[in-house]
Amino acid sequence: MSNAKVKKIVIVGGGIGGLSAAIALGEIGIETEIIELKQKWEVYGVGIFQPPNALRALNELGVANTCMEWGYSFDGMEYCDAEGNRFAEPQSPKIDGYPGLNIISRRTLHSILYEKAKSVGTKFRMGTTIVDIHQADDQAQVKLTDGSMLTADIVIGSDGQNSKVRNLIFGNVEQEYLGQAVWRYTLPRMEDITRSTLYYGPNAKAGLVPMSEDEMYLLLTTSEPGNPRMPEDQLDQILRNRLVDFGGKIAEVREQIVDPKEVVYRPVFSYLLPSPWYQGRVLLIGDAAHSTAPHLGQGASLAIEDAVVLTELIQQGLNVTQLLKAFNDRRYERCRMLVESSNQLVKWEFLEWEGKMPDDVNVPKFAYETLANMNEAI
Repeated sequence: MSNAKVKKIVIVGGGIGGLSAAIALGEIGIETEIIELKQKWEVYGVGIFQPPNALRALNELGVANTCMEWGYSFDGMEYCDAEGNRFAEPQSPKIDGYPGLNIISRRTLHSILYEKAKSVGTKFRMGTTIVDIHQADDQAQVKLTDGSMLTADIVIGSDGQNSKVRNLIFGNVEQEYLGQAVWRYTLPRMEDITRSTLYYGPNAKAGLVPMSEDEMYLLLTTSEPGNPRMPEDQLDQILRNRLVDFGGKIAEVREQIVDPKEVVYRPVFSYLLPSPWYQGRVLLIGDAAHSTAPHLGQGASLAIEDAVVLTELIQQGLNVTQLLKAFNDRRYERCRMLVESSNQLVKWEFLEWEGKMPDDVNVPKFAYETLANMNEAI
């Protein structure tokens, strides 16, 4: 394969991973073009966790301080029973110079990343996606649904859990449904909600998470056997019903859930693409390669790290074959550990709800140790 320097990269998918890659690559002078299926940006979701390793990677993109200005930072968490009685206050593992956790609105984060990507010269092609990828020794050619063709040195698939790029290169893959779903709803922040607080009920886990001075969001994790399809016009009523076992602050905010359109409901899937995550000149990053349950709040962090590591390796002057192998070698075990640790937390929650949790399991300690591992150098 050609040893020519990487000059242009086509990025399929304009979410957190795709925008982060465009920023990092643009900063070192590589031409990037993002292919986005949506005709206009419609950011889906509520708030997003930014642990220290995410902030460290965002600092490489030049946007960490902006994220902390617009988000809500704090150290430590609270674990409570269903009535709000605290039983653990684990500290957050930290990296010098960063808070233990920053929470930010997904829409705000997208806006920050989008504006930064534009500032480094990223091109955007909206309302289209890929149909096919043809690879040659010296380039990859991408055919789009609008009939146009693009050529690039590398094609990055950052198009999420249901990646079209992944399906084209590796064939259709089956993600694992973990039997749970997560509900989220934005609310005015209570004055005394100053850090993420989790409430463990008999059959579900709820939480209140501050994401700005004015806003917080409620989260709820429930068992949903068979991945049922929820009627969208009844999501507020169903969410309120799922919260009946909780007292305290959760009961206080329960009746504020009145708009089904503002309820974000997501079944929990997990997927780790077997190594390697590349073929020829096509590379998968983010959820396309390693989709994780949200229980450790690290999914977006891994995607941002992917972008930073890839750019670092490009600067070493490796040819494409060496580059993609080196990326895979750097990222696979780290992402595998996080995916499997998140899955373990899901399994323990089911055991807890069934009254079968082993006595020797310490969930706060396990979460702390896993996150501390993520703070090690990427």
